[in-house]
Parts: sequence; structure tokens; C-alpha cells
Amino acid sequence: MRLMLARFALILSLLLPVWFMVAALGVRFDLWSWRLGLGVLIVQWGPRLLIGAFILAVVALVATLARSPRSGWRAALVALIIPVLGFGYMAYVRSQATAIPPIHDIATSPEDPPTYSAELLALREAAGANPVAELSTPLTSLPAYQGPRFATFADRSLGQVGQDAYPEVKTLTTIRSAAEAFAAAAAEVEAQGWTLVSSDPAAGRLEATAETFWFGFKDDVVIRVRSGEPGGPTAIDMRSTSRVGLGDMGANAARIEAYLASLGKRLAGG
Repeated sequence: MRLMLARFALILSLLLPVWFMVAALGVRFDLWSWRLGLGVLIVQWGPRLLIGAFILAVVALVATLARSPRSGWRAALVALIIPVLGFGYMAYVRSQATAIPPIHDIATSPEDPPTYSAELLALREAAGANPVAELSTPLTSLPAYQGPRFATFADRSLGQVGQDAYPEVKTLTTIRSAAEAFAAAAAEVEAQGWTLVSSDPAAGRLEATAETFWFGFKDDVVIRVRSGEPGGPTAIDMRSTSRVGLGDMGANAARIEAYLASLGKRLAGG
């Protein structure tokens, strides 16, 4: 009986990662909405399942160690470790979420950000995506940022909040011509595996959509290549904006950093 309890606890714990993967992939393959997959199956039910598996594993471990023969304690221990790791990861995610501002629109130059074309804005609207606000807009004047939770951002614009949180997100400059930089930027978009939405060499603007693996979340990016004074450097700016959700857990800033770092290497070695 004790061995069966330990095995059952182990099976339940092993099914926990399956639950979270199915919840995420169901969103990616349009089996259900992100609100159901992330908000209900993971955020609401995830901790409850972890607690249930944890309690059952503790009972199984105590039962197998209480008296001889102590068979099954290893299975019970593994069953206990899995939800503990799950709690640890959830605590890490929660700490990350509280350490960064709940925004989802980041640009290298908040004072003069690249702008999305009417074509891409129409795609976002058709998908029911977050509206794209001016980065100069005071954060707490936006409908999604009302209430005491956002009181600390009262004196700053959306762009300023992003710049303060991610000071390393900066304009990339190169000695290459605007035409060379634009070609390299387009090649890097392809290398990143993003879906190209528009390419306008005359305006120096590229637009694309990036998609995450697990949930299939789509974030839109615009890249602007602009030359300065004759013989001066070429400036490459970028903006990345999530379609859904209030905060992005730093994903847009990380995307910009990774893209510009790879593009810088491409320009240096091309």
C-alpha cells in the first residue's frame, strides 16, 4: 500500500510538467486563448496542482520511511522534489515580475522612436492586440495603467519608464552606409526567424513579427536605419511591442539587445 502511494505520488508529480507544457502549447496552436492557457490553467490552477502534489509526496515519503521495509521512499522523494522545483521557479518568475515595470513597449530612442506603418497597425488591430501608444504619453494616463499599483510611475512617460528599466537598450551606430546597414538589418531579421511584414529601403524601415515558442505570443518590431551627416555614422534604432498582456517580463528589451548585438557583429564582419 505504501509503495503504491509512493508510485501514485510520483506519477502525479511527473504529470505536472506535462500540464504546464500542454497549457502553453495549447495557446500556441490556437486550441484555447492565452487567457485560459496562461491565466487559468497556469496562474490559477498551477499553484493548486503543485500544492496537491507536494502534500501527497510528503505523505508518501513519511509513510515509506515510518517503518520497515522502507521501500518506495526514493520514488516519494523524487515526487517531492518536482513540485518543490516548480515552486522555486514560480517564485523566481514572481520576483522578476516585481523587479521590472509592467510595460510591453520598448524602444532604443524613446524621445524619437521608430514608428509602425499603417499596415502593421492594421494587423495588430485585426488581431485584437494592445493599442500602440506614443512613448511620450504619461504612463498613468493610459487606460491599462490606472489605480494605486502604478502610482510610482505618475511623473514619467511610457518611454522614460522603459529607458530607466533598460538603460542598456541603445541606438546602434555603424560606419557602414545606410544601404549596407539596411541590407544587414534585413538579413538579421531573416536569421532571427521573424516574419517580415514590410520592407521600405527608401524610408529605411523594416517591420517584422516575432513569435515565442511556448505560447506563440506575437510581438511586433520595427527597425529604422538612418544616416546622419555626410560621412558620419549610420544610426539603427528599434522598437518591440507585445500584442497581448500588460507586462512582458523583459522580453522586448531582451529581443532588442540580442538583435542589435548580432547585427553589430554582422556589420563588423561583413
